[in-house]
Amino acid sequence: MTTVAAYAAPAAKAPLERTTIERREVGEHDVLIDIKFAGICHSDIHQVREGWGEAIFPMVPGHEIAGVVSEVGPGVTKYAVGDRVGVGCMVDSCRECDNCRAGREQYCTGGMVGTYNALDKNGEPTYGGYAQTIVVDENYVVRIPDGLALDVAAPLLCAGITTYSPLKRWGAGPGKKVAILGMGGLGHMGVKIAHALGAEVTVLSQSLRKKDDGLKLGADHYHATADQKTFEDLRGTFDLIVSTVSAPLDLGAYLSLLKTEGTLANVGAPEEPVSLNLFSVIGGGKTLAGSMIGGIAETQEMLDFCATHGIGAEIELIGAAEINEAYERVLNSDVRYRFVIDTATI
Repeated sequence: MTTVAAYAAPAAKAPLERTTIERREVGEHDVLIDIKFAGICHSDIHQVREGWGEAIFPMVPGHEIAGVVSEVGPGVTKYAVGDRVGVGCMVDSCRECDNCRAGREQYCTGGMVGTYNALDKNGEPTYGGYAQTIVVDENYVVRIPDGLALDVAAPLLCAGITTYSPLKRWGAGPGKKVAILGMGGLGHMGVKIAHALGAEVTVLSQSLRKKDDGLKLGADHYHATADQKTFEDLRGTFDLIVSTVSAPLDLGAYLSLLKTEGTLANVGAPEEPVSLNLFSVIGGGKTLAGSMIGGIAETQEMLDFCATHGIGAEIELIGAAEINEAYERVLNSDVRYRFVIDTATI
């Protein structure tokens, strides 16, 4: 085991603090990564505060990891020392179920192993990217193309793939009208990717406060959901709505904005249950769907796509000592659009 510095929450709802953790030695198929940057995802806050249920503490969050390979195991074939790589939301899965074999490891029927707040196959807790290094099996590591700077690439490992996957799955592209619900860390990536795919893109946000940003990032239209007229004017407009919102919504109202047989795909995960009159779905043959990150191959596809189209996250780079302040700012929607930790400051 190797001791490394990290930032961890010692208990639920407690502030994160500098500490040390143990990383396993590099095994046969492992890659040791010197972490350079780690994004702060709203999921980190949900889990640190046990918003999604009981969690494992101490917790080192972080599943938007970008770094450089510093050591490889003797059986590693995919990476070499010096390679620019990333790690997203999972570090293992059963590898045998139908989903794993199909490249949908995120839906592993045996349960994927999360990058943090999970137990690995040896029953040891996993620790995430708010740390100096991480050891990961090569099969759960992705290559960051040279065209992407590591700091703006880090959020792609969650925010990027979380929006890319449903946009691809439900055919966002030329001739399709796509709405991105929410203009935050996930939403701004959804706008960029949907635009690059060739769709006509609309942002649906509570207010028009970020309208200029949305249009600059690739949106064709921008509407405030606090204005009831939005729901009247846009009724039956969209082929696809991707909801990035992690708060309860009036799903019926948003389903009304879909065309017949349109899809509302949810990637945000509210802590509270939501209710729905099923006639909102049945009446137009509509689909209410969910999507969770993406498999390893699709994550690599997304990174290559972003490099080709010059897409990175809009970030605010912070030092590790600013993590707790950043959490509060995320909760207050005071970030444009992703905090990224410079892990050299840990």
